[in-house]
Amino acid sequence: MTAPDLIIRAEQPADYDAMAEVVEAAFNSPVEARLVEAIRGSPQYIPDLSLVADLDGRIVGHVMISFTALHDGDHERSVTMLSPLAVAPDLHGQGIGSALVRESTALADARGEPVVILEGSPVYYGRFGFEHSVVHGIHIHLPSWAPPEAAQVLRLKSYDPSIRGQVVYPPAFAAFTDNP
Repeated sequence: MTAPDLIIRAEQPADYDAMAEVVEAAFNSPVEARLVEAIRGSPQYIPDLSLVADLDGRIVGHVMISFTALHDGDHERSVTMLSPLAVAPDLHGQGIGSALVRESTALADARGEPVVILEGSPVYYGRFGFEHSVVHGIHIHLPSWAPPEAAQVLRLKSYDPSIRGQVVYPPAFAAFTDNP
């Protein structure tokens, strides 16, 4: 259950340093914070889908949904992808991550996006309606340590079953992942 004074809102430039600290602490690495900066500086960035969790004036969480490409033969389409999601370690288990996922995917749905894809825990993200993406013809190259079910998709109201193909990560991800 989240605190009643938790506010989920779009990120602002004044939040960037605090967000970077939360992301770095959540992943115990600066890599993901640099990834957020790289996405923010790319054409795939969607400002209204990069959200922070603000608890009494303290940034305690962050989620970002941005565009990525889906290739199906010679056809390419842009779809949305959730990455990364971070919550301050001292507040894990308080529902902050859940609130961020719910709000960001609801906003993507309201924009008319058909899907949100991600790499992540099927147990965690399954509670929000994410499903194994391969069942829906969406393939995500995963790191060797990730189980196949970590490739996931959330079908939104504008979902069309013809949406299928191989996820091709945008250039912002190239320096930070082993995905092609």
